Amino acid sequence: MGKSNGLRVIMFPLPLQGCINPMLQLAKILHSRGFSITVIHTRFNAPKTSNHPLFTFLEIPHGLSETETRTRDFTHLLAALNRTCESPFRDCLTKLLQSADSETEEEKQKISCLIYDSGWIFTQPLAQSLNLPKFVLSTYKVSFFLDHFVLPQLRRERYLPLQGSITNSEDDDLVEEFPPLRRKDIFRLLDAETEVLDSYSDLILETTKASSGIIFVSSCEELDHDSLIQAREDFQVPIFAIGPSHSYFPGSSSSLFTPDETCIPWLDNQEDKSVIYVSFGSGVTINESELLEIAWGLRNSDQSFLWVVRVGSVHGKKWIEAIPEEMIGGLNEKGRIVKWAPQQDVLKHRAIGGFLTHNGWNSTVESVSEGVPMICLPFFWDQLLNARFVTDIWMVGVHLENRIERNEIEKSIRRLFSETEGEEIRERMELLKEKVGRSVKQNGSAYRSLERLVDHITSF
Repeated sequence: MGKSNGLRVIMFPLPLQGCINPMLQLAKILHSRGFSITVIHTRFNAPKTSNHPLFTFLEIPHGLSETETRTRDFTHLLAALNRTCESPFRDCLTKLLQSADSETEEEKQKISCLIYDSGWIFTQPLAQSLNLPKFVLSTYKVSFFLDHFVLPQLRRERYLPLQGSITNSEDDDLVEEFPPLRRKDIFRLLDAETEVLDSYSDLILETTKASSGIIFVSSCEELDHDSLIQAREDFQVPIFAIGPSHSYFPGSSSSLFTPDETCIPWLDNQEDKSVIYVSFGSGVTINESELLEIAWGLRNSDQSFLWVVRVGSVHGKKWIEAIPEEMIGGLNEKGRIVKWAPQQDVLKHRAIGGFLTHNGWNSTVESVSEGVPMICLPFFWDQLLNARFVTDIWMVGVHLENRIERNEIEKSIRRLFSETEGEEIRERMELLKEKVGRSVKQNGSAYRSLERLVDHITSF
């Protein structure tokens, strides 16, 4: 940590892996700039506080049953958390402000602001009532955060009535209101739409516009230039695109899962760019038949692989017991299956030549930062847009188009590792890696944005 500036920042992440990691990465960055950090978090999916001894952690109850926290319906989970966490959070924040007021001059630290995940919708009016500046942190790509507010309107006015009447030839048509998504992508998004999500989105938009600023912790001008211009016009608040945030503290993760570190020595024994890394993140679940199709695709590709199968990620199964024993033997000859991996270390390893990914934004940016081309298999929400950018805009990967079939998986791996197309993808990815890498260096776009953020927080 640099010299303390006497200011404390309160941070409030959503209790999801993809939200906790970026929030704590930002906490490390701000701590290195002299800020003291207090993290308020729920008992559900609590971060590992022992990994961050220099931060203060305050736990609040979440008020949900174990069954409710296990749901795969993230919209209803977030709506429920916003309902049950409001009162405990208000009590915690109020006590923090009162204790800061009662400190002696020698120990006094001014609470400068609150930084909260965009998914918390009760925090803005609460912070406003307490006269506390508040920043929204978005873990999405800027273009998704900007455009996803149009989904309720699309569902009501245009796309839902047409669903089922669109011909196959029209499935690939671009959606002008939400580029570069295609009609088939929008239908997958709208299938998940509910009235709960409509009102939830409206409240996120309202609270974001009333904030002191928006922090895009994993985006930069090089990845989102046009969308940042539009976002500044639409929101009329300061916007800070400071990512990829993990680049400021490489290898620093706040994973809720314990990684299998033995996969790194295994990678050390593989040839350069010979291994396909397979991981679908912390939230995706698949069924037994999809697990088997992926297993057959990896085996038939004859490519070395490192495959993360999270415990509980296969419906009705604990782990990989659905894969026949005789097949496990063949898989073990070419690859390694682990329950979790230190992803940043894996992606930067010289042996990794491709990433079969769900295209969560954190994973996508980490892959770009290390120059690893992707095979895209998005499952839901912003993953669909991230995958389109990878394959259609930046052209640094191939798209499985929701086909979890052994032949398609085998074919995509061979395209990436053995064909001319794969070489061209690698060349484009190397150029994108260099552009994004420059953004976090001194005088780069993300670095300058971070400087502005620090100045802005300090000004309150």
